[in-house]
Amino acid sequence: MKRLFSGVKPTGDLHLGNYLGAIRQWVDLQNKYEAVFGIVDYHAMTSFYQPAVLQENVFKCACSYLACGLDPERSVLMIQSQVKYHTELTWILNCLTPVSWLERVPTYKDKTLQQADNINLGLLDYPALMTADIIIYKAEIVPVGDDQLPHIELAREIVRRFNGTFGDTFPEPQGIVGKRVKGLDGADKMGKSLDNCIYLYETKDQIWAKVSKAVTDPARIKRTDPGDPEKCNIFTLHKFLSDEDLREKVVDGCTNASIGCIECKRWLTDNIEMTIAPIREKYNYYLQNRDKVAEIYRFGNEKAGIITEQTMSEVYSRTGLDYDFLK
Repeated sequence: MKRLFSGVKPTGDLHLGNYLGAIRQWVDLQNKYEAVFGIVDYHAMTSFYQPAVLQENVFKCACSYLACGLDPERSVLMIQSQVKYHTELTWILNCLTPVSWLERVPTYKDKTLQQADNINLGLLDYPALMTADIIIYKAEIVPVGDDQLPHIELAREIVRRFNGTFGDTFPEPQGIVGKRVKGLDGADKMGKSLDNCIYLYETKDQIWAKVSKAVTDPARIKRTDPGDPEKCNIFTLHKFLSDEDLREKVVDGCTNASIGCIECKRWLTDNIEMTIAPIREKYNYYLQNRDKVAEIYRFGNEKAGIITEQTMSEVYSRTGLDYDFLK
């Protein structure tokens, strides 16, 4: 089986967009690939953070992975900082990667605007570390959001330079693009920073409180106004969460104004609850069972350590770092 790597930066609680756009896909992919799923905590350090908050975010992310269906029997579940070779390989890649390659990455340019008071070296070097995260497992498949595609292309360039310099060592990774999930504001991707998301632990009442205020088709000012579901953000979420019969019911009812937005939102809320309820239950279970989560991740970190040590042994040989006089 080909190997796959992906991960989430632990900057807060996971939400419906994370699940629909990425993790639900991961759950299916772990049956098709030899999968490694990381909590990439070093990447979270490129912005100002509090150590205690980072610790709790990593734990909650670990609980969310398990609650969503990532299976430690079928996948390697690991924490980036606990597998030392990620950063060691990053240094070697740094010595091959021109600064100009890193400066042209769109997310670096965006981040320098977002945190102008903290343009640190880690922020610039983020793509090199991301490349190391992937290739240290010799992963050929990388599920990513569309905004991460430039990182994958850069990873491929770095791999080509490494292989061209030291001999064929790493496969060039291929990105699998997840679906972008719009937030409840209908304006941007669902995300924590924009406060336009539904968290995976929220109750049905909390979900309804958010969905009831969500943006819909601007043409439907009154209930009797016909609308266009393709212009309604609520319908985009129905596409992720509702079966074909309900989607057809929404299309018919919206276009002929036989249903109002409130009805459409209530149906959506019901289906969000159906999706989230089992995740929420498992998430709360793992929150209360820290020892079990710790055991799973210690085991996953050890498995990741074995894989990465094998890769680095080959890298040492390729790059001349396995000094003969020390043997």
